[in-house]
Amino acid sequence: MRKNILVIALLAAVIAGGIAVFLVFGEKTPDALIIAEETGVSNDNEKIIIYFIPKNLGNPYFEALSTGFYDAIAELGEENFRYVYIGPQTAEADNQIEFVERAIQDEADAIFIASNSNTALNSVFDEARGKGIRVYIINQDIPGSEAHRDAAIMPVNFDRIGGAQIELLGEQIGYEGQFAILSATVDAPDQNTWIGLMKKELEDNPKYRKMELLEVVYGDDQVEKSASETKALLSKYPEMKGIIAPTSVGIFAACGVVRESGMAGKVKVTGLGLPSEMAEFVLDGTCEGFQLWNPPYEGYMAVYMIWAEKKEGFTPEPGSKFTARKLGEHTIQPNGQILVLEHPMLYDRSNIEKYSVLF
Repeated sequence: MRKNILVIALLAAVIAGGIAVFLVFGEKTPDALIIAEETGVSNDNEKIIIYFIPKNLGNPYFEALSTGFYDAIAELGEENFRYVYIGPQTAEADNQIEFVERAIQDEADAIFIASNSNTALNSVFDEARGKGIRVYIINQDIPGSEAHRDAAIMPVNFDRIGGAQIELLGEQIGYEGQFAILSATVDAPDQNTWIGLMKKELEDNPKYRKMELLEVVYGDDQVEKSASETKALLSKYPEMKGIIAPTSVGIFAACGVVRESGMAGKVKVTGLGLPSEMAEFVLDGTCEGFQLWNPPYEGYMAVYMIWAEKKEGFTPEPGSKFTARKLGEHTIQPNGQILVLEHPMLYDRSNIEKYSVLF
């Protein structure tokens, strides 16, 4: 009720006094309002305006990534930034377009986006860049459409993910047996890239000749659908030994179903997940170990990159360097990517309690 009263009061002020109201969404300030007189000097004129558009809201992975934005902003001075965390409810191919358009209307300095498609947003990216707004893909890239973005912040060397995932499951099932993959959406560019690398590893490396990929299913990065797909896999393939879920939502849902089905230990579940969500499953033996990088580092690096451009003369082009304080110096590679880490990190009983309190 209190929020409704506030909104009504603000709307009245808009009608009466010509006040512009900007909604700022974020993990720490979900209901924050920034108000500036249309006829006066905006409070944001000297601020760096950053938009982070995740694949979908309510996704713990992107909420963890968002904390990195806050960490860097706190170091550099909150008075220097306006950070907007906004996005769609579901991770579908073209439902991020309207949020990029909002950033354009807001005259943002930079848009950091975990794109739901390699191609669907190219036109709106071009529009943003044509107005001087930097477009950075974060947590992935958009293969085949690189010309439509300025650079891509990669959490890790993705060329290593497919092989690392197959090797981890191989260790857990003794390099023999049937397994399935529970992915995000059909169009998810990052997951599709990793799955392609997994299939290539299975074909090319004799070490995995006794491992058989049964099927790839899609949970659309929704817990309910991911759980439903996991139940269907367990029913359809009673001899299945493992599931790889290269998505934090998928691995969490799959572990819950496997545990509830009494299949913990019989069906190994691994993939990419968040320590904070996976701790219970690692500690009770449902998951022996999984992989990831450090999501907050991505948001942290993003802020330092746009800061370097606005304050230190950095230009986002191959060969350019900038420093992100605790993460050190980084260079944009010839393909326009910036690697936060080179290898994925393993989370298991030896370190899960340490990292689960961080993200």
